[in-house]
Amino acid sequence: MNDRYDAGSAGYGADQYELVGYDEYGQPVYRQVPTQQTQQQTYDPYTQQHQQGYGYDPYAQHGPQQGQQSPPAYDYGTGGQPAAPDYGSYDPYGTATHQGGAAQGAPHDPYGQTVAGATGRQPRVAEQTARQTAHIPQQAGPDHDREAPDEPQRDYHTEQFAFVEEPDANSEDVIDWLKFTENRTERREEARRRARGRFVALVVVLALVVAGGAGYLWYAGKLPGLSSEDSKAGTATAAGAQKRNVIVVHLHDTKGGGTSTALLVDNTTTERGTTVLVPNSLALTSDDGTTTTLAKSVEDDGSDGTRDALDAVLGTDIEGTWRLDTPYLQNLVDLVGNVDVDTDAEVPDPAAKKKGEAPLVDKGRDQTLSGKMAVAYATYRAPGEAQNAQLERFGQVMQGVLRKMSSDPQAATTTIQTLAQILDPSLTDKDLGTFLAGLSDLAKGGDVKTDLLPVQNDGTLSAQASARVVKNVLGGTAKSPDKDAAVSVSVQNATGVEDNTEKARVVLLNGGFTFLEGGTGTARPASQVVYTDAAGKANAAEVAKTLGLPAGSVTKGKTSGSADVSVVLGQDYRPSAG
Repeated sequence: MNDRYDAGSAGYGADQYELVGYDEYGQPVYRQVPTQQTQQQTYDPYTQQHQQGYGYDPYAQHGPQQGQQSPPAYDYGTGGQPAAPDYGSYDPYGTATHQGGAAQGAPHDPYGQTVAGATGRQPRVAEQTARQTAHIPQQAGPDHDREAPDEPQRDYHTEQFAFVEEPDANSEDVIDWLKFTENRTERREEARRRARGRFVALVVVLALVVAGGAGYLWYAGKLPGLSSEDSKAGTATAAGAQKRNVIVVHLHDTKGGGTSTALLVDNTTTERGTTVLVPNSLALTSDDGTTTTLAKSVEDDGSDGTRDALDAVLGTDIEGTWRLDTPYLQNLVDLVGNVDVDTDAEVPDPAAKKKGEAPLVDKGRDQTLSGKMAVAYATYRAPGEAQNAQLERFGQVMQGVLRKMSSDPQAATTTIQTLAQILDPSLTDKDLGTFLAGLSDLAKGGDVKTDLLPVQNDGTLSAQASARVVKNVLGGTAKSPDKDAAVSVSVQNATGVEDNTEKARVVLLNGGFTFLEGGTGTARPASQVVYTDAAGKANAAEVAKTLGLPAGSVTKGKTSGSADVSVVLGQDYRPSAG
């Protein structure tokens, strides 16, 4: 493309340019430095005027017109700087003046029109001169061929180029959006960190609470499986260090005979209470060193002797004995306002004259028992039933009494004094009332339970079987008397009645003998008591007397197993009520 402003274009090939500064946009500005010329031919391809009456040939070579002056040379006399060239007679757009005539000096319109009244140099010449002075090489100039001669000069303002100077508003929005998203991400991360911190703190707090609660339950002995009452390993030391208050209660049946024994235990360390039921068959050592049973000890040795014997066997420290005859039990139940018991049997009314009358005590849950009903239920033992069943009923009544007893020591003491019973000297009214008030408070909270002391058939305590009660509840150690210290009796039932074996066992244990199970044999009419040597004759006679057999039933012979005396119960055996 031919660019008229290109340095290699015609008429400008010899021009030189120098840097004169930078414009307001930071672009370099050059100025043309023209070379020395003697004469510059003026060529106006656009002129349409005639010279001296001759026609104008645009292709003819014309010399300088008469009256025109050659462009002055640069003046380097003023400071060595070239003076501005005079382009008065040079009109690249065909605006040259005529020699002579009225049109001389008038501006020439390139479209063939002369501006009327215009004199002197044309303003467009000066404008073109300024544009040439500030021309940048290789930059396309304005297209003056298409510009109207009288077109008003364009006025450019800096705000038209705001896209160069000022940042786009959208860029600020983008920056703000990036900052917003970054801050939002940071806030989310901070919220997650805070949430994780709170979760960890909550877990730590819960772990501390659980550990503290478990520690308290362990210390209080209420932790299942690890408490002083339920654990099986390593509890002897912990159980022995606990503080317990223990009294023994003997229920005497004044009408039917026999006794029932229970230990009331108040563990002040674990704040739990227990009613320990003690079978009458428990083997004890009497005052004279011989072996006896709990039932026989109560009848023969009294309260003091029985209490000491129990301490020796169980390793406990019983503080007092409470003898509770059945009339006093009836009064006690009436004073506390009846008791509620889950009964396991119907108890007939002793005063009933005919069979088939309504029972005194019904079988069922939450049965309300008066004093009379409570005594009948506590002493009831069905035909052929083991003594332990009756003992458990006595424990139920005692549990009901504790729940109804006042928790105020003074009120409980008043209740005991109202009974007007004669207590053991080692246990006063105030002591018994205070003790029962403490257990009553535990019973109302469900912290009193009932346990049966496991006694073997020979009346001794198995270390393994009795550990749960003797060690954990009583805090003692089982020390049953030596089996050889008591006369062992083997009993075979040949009466044809199955219950006679149990009845004979109870009678023998109460008599201080060791009972051995001999099984069941063929029914025979007469009973027999056998001993092996003369030393055993006296013992055999005593066994026959205890069982209610005739003296003629005692005979010398061979005993079964390791028993000192063997007994075969015949149909002449009449079991006692013991």
